[in-house]
Amino acid sequence: MISVTLGFIVTKSIIIDLSAVSRKHLPAVTCSVLVATYNRPDVLKRCLKSLFRQSRLPDQIIVCDDGSGPETRQAIQQLQTESPVPLIHVWQADEGFKLAQIRNKGIAMATSSYLIQIDGDVILHRHFVRDQLNIAKPGVFYSGNQFHLTQQETQQLLTGSLASLPLILKQSRLTWHRMWVPFLQKPTARLYHWKDHYLYVSGCNMAFWREDLLAVNGYDESFTGWGWEDTDLTFRLMNLGRRLRFIRFGAIQYHLYHPPSSRRDQESNRQRALANRDAHVIYCQSGLAKYLPDTISR
Repeated sequence: MISVTLGFIVTKSIIIDLSAVSRKHLPAVTCSVLVATYNRPDVLKRCLKSLFRQSRLPDQIIVCDDGSGPETRQAIQQLQTESPVPLIHVWQADEGFKLAQIRNKGIAMATSSYLIQIDGDVILHRHFVRDQLNIAKPGVFYSGNQFHLTQQETQQLLTGSLASLPLILKQSRLTWHRMWVPFLQKPTARLYHWKDHYLYVSGCNMAFWREDLLAVNGYDESFTGWGWEDTDLTFRLMNLGRRLRFIRFGAIQYHLYHPPSSRRDQESNRQRALANRDAHVIYCQSGLAKYLPDTISR
């Protein structure tokens, strides 16, 4: 049985180090990683530490905090002393689920040309950033996927350390979501071309050119509550003429279990996003521009 872990293929008798695979020259672009969080400091710590251990470090990390309490602020302050790159904490008061707004504030603080967006409840494969940059192309934005850890596996990881993840994965189920196969990443990026391919967009794993986000005014802040703000952004980028592609067999995330969020606003958000698509909306009215060039950091 084969199990794919953080940069290794583990077989019954041998371990093959894949870190030397696909050492092509990486694009000379700067990269910021935006990490969304809300009141899960224990999980956020592990997420950020997995960023600190990337084979290609980002140039900047921005935590987009939608109203967490002081425990999260204290955790970030501690991690700022450990981070190998600038680690910025962007915070707003807790006024309900306003992910679109806090992501816009994070984008406003970003200094890089390429922005990678994740949630703070994931652990990243050690080549996550490298994979994102290796596949980046002008005029294209990307969405990746996740491998979901079970509640038991998540508890094992939270009571241990990142070093325990390979063993947890070795004992877990094997699906393509956790398989790191560099030579398949570019060929499979073009597979999802049917009418409803936007349904496969995952806001917890996306990458964009900053100039494209500026052109559509970032996220539409009229989207509050869970869901569809990332799909609306996808529609507007496509209306701008940008192409949506998907990363498979790379840029892997291991998602830590949590109970489902409330879906109370999902249907109204869906209707709004589809209406914007059908009206060929590109630039949202309530978006990123209001935060430029203001400084939002706490």
